[in-house]
Amino acid sequence: MSKFFITAVISVLLVSLSCKDQPQRKTTSRHLVDTIGFAQYAWQMDSVIARIDSSDKQSTDHVYKAAICPHDDYAYAAGLFNKTLAGIKANTIILVGVAHRARNFELENKIIFGSYKQWDSPYGKVNISPLRDQWVSQLNKETYIIHDEMMQLEHSLEAITPFLQKNNKEVEIVPLLVPAMTFENMKLFSQDLSNTMAALMKTQNLDYGKDVAVVISSDAIHYGNEGWSGANMAPFGVDSIGNEKAKEKDLTITQNCLVGAISTSRVELFNKYTVSDSNFRAYQWTWCGRYSVPVGLLFANQLNENLTNQSLSGTLIDWRSSLHNPHIEVVDIGMGHTAAANANHWVAFIGVGYQ
Repeated sequence: MSKFFITAVISVLLVSLSCKDQPQRKTTSRHLVDTIGFAQYAWQMDSVIARIDSSDKQSTDHVYKAAICPHDDYAYAAGLFNKTLAGIKANTIILVGVAHRARNFELENKIIFGSYKQWDSPYGKVNISPLRDQWVSQLNKETYIIHDEMMQLEHSLEAITPFLQKNNKEVEIVPLLVPAMTFENMKLFSQDLSNTMAALMKTQNLDYGKDVAVVISSDAIHYGNEGWSGANMAPFGVDSIGNEKAKEKDLTITQNCLVGAISTSRVELFNKYTVSDSNFRAYQWTWCGRYSVPVGLLFANQLNENLTNQSLSGTLIDWRSSLHNPHIEVVDIGMGHTAAANANHWVAFIGVGYQ
């Protein structure tokens, strides 16, 4: 059973329970959706951090302006979460997330914002930065939609906030989600996002990297012939040779598109790798971040060009997967696994830092 289905069911139950007998009451705080794959308590987060490999807990002098970070289960990916986000040191983080269930609401070709004032998180509520509403007020109306139900349903950003909180208890976030969209709209919307954010940052004397940073949520290849709602997502087969070929293609995509100097042409190449030429709603190569990564990178890079006249450059922190890398134990601390991890069903994830 896929993580998408499980988290959707959990979210629907949470929303229905919170609304029972109070249909007119609107919460100002977004609640946690995935309390199986991700931590919901501070002591769980502390335990997860204690159990990850020491090499993933080393500090870094790098200050990333942007990063691509996983959102898979902590049992599989916690070490790479921690290692990637160690370079994110700003106080305000623009979070660019996947909109896995956007089709539930017929959402596409719009950037999705919410109106929540806070998000629940293991170390206490995370405040939404005032920059969000200032930013949205400056965007073209065609660029975005406010949709709290979609924001509540989606799990891809809540995985990241506890690691940001661990590093900085005062961190504030500006969350947005990217549903299916054409590449032309990716370029159009990211330009609007970058122009308006650059203007705000200049007016408020905010430094890119030190005051504001961008974190893009994405897992990489989703691979296998079991547990994908009946779909066969293993074009190379699921033996050792086939799984290795899938890894090699993932690394090729990463090197060709996401590492080194960022440009619109390289981001467009990523789009061609991952999205069907004939249908922008369909996979070509099964990254769930096939929309969040292009929009996030175009935005982050154009923001840097607006502020410094230079392009961002990415460094691969690591490529890992639930098949190829060790897991950490989480069952004894009340967590678990939202999907299998074996030769027939696995997910990859990357960490990339941009300066």
